Amino acid sequence: MNRRLLLHAGGDGTSARPAVIEHLRGARRAVMIPYAQSDHDRATARFQEWLAPQGVEIIGVHTASDPRAAIGGAEAIFVTGGNSFRLVSALHSLSLIDAVRSAIDSGIPYYGASAGANVACPTIRTTNDMPIVQPPSFAAFNLVPFQINPHYIDPPPPEARIGETREERLTEFLEENDVSVVALREQGWLEVDGESMHLRGTGGAVLFRRGADPAELKAGVDLSALLVETPRFDA
Repeated sequence: MNRRLLLHAGGDGTSARPAVIEHLRGARRAVMIPYAQSDHDRATARFQEWLAPQGVEIIGVHTASDPRAAIGGAEAIFVTGGNSFRLVSALHSLSLIDAVRSAIDSGIPYYGASAGANVACPTIRTTNDMPIVQPPSFAAFNLVPFQINPHYIDPPPPEARIGETREERLTEFLEENDVSVVALREQGWLEVDGESMHLRGTGGAVLFRRGADPAELKAGVDLSALLVETPRFDA
């Protein structure tokens, strides 16, 4: 399967813009899925502002009379950040999960930031977001066989801790699920090209696996082996 994915941690994506332009590889009509945010027009316009000079037109799928047909005609798909529960709820209610997966399997590029990276995974169970809506399912696009935790924050020193750390929450997740989790710090992203995957950017990441200590990941590391793993949920 020749999936082409750029999965960004979110936050300030300025440093990733050259990589995003390269990732598009000639696509001129991108469809934005802005349902993670409440203002769909604004979410779409933000990307249009910096992609228009590159000759890329972004169309918000919320403006289409037939969202599934719009996805099918896209040359690239963008999914903005925001609330992952709101996003996945809309994806299910509009029956867009299979449509997006089919489009990506045809070889068009996918860009997902924050919530958009969460929904590239099998589920949104490793999101940081509050469940502000009740989706019919946590199931997402399943474009990669592992989980992502975007905006990862390293644990503070013990004397500065207040409440649970992100590391503790992900360890809890692994007590119930046997699946790798790539925790992306801001300014970090994953690039997937077919059977190949590498970590890019300056933020780095941490790899969490059941029964293993968290492993620090540096930019440039080859993570292709994660693409052939088999996740086991509720295990």
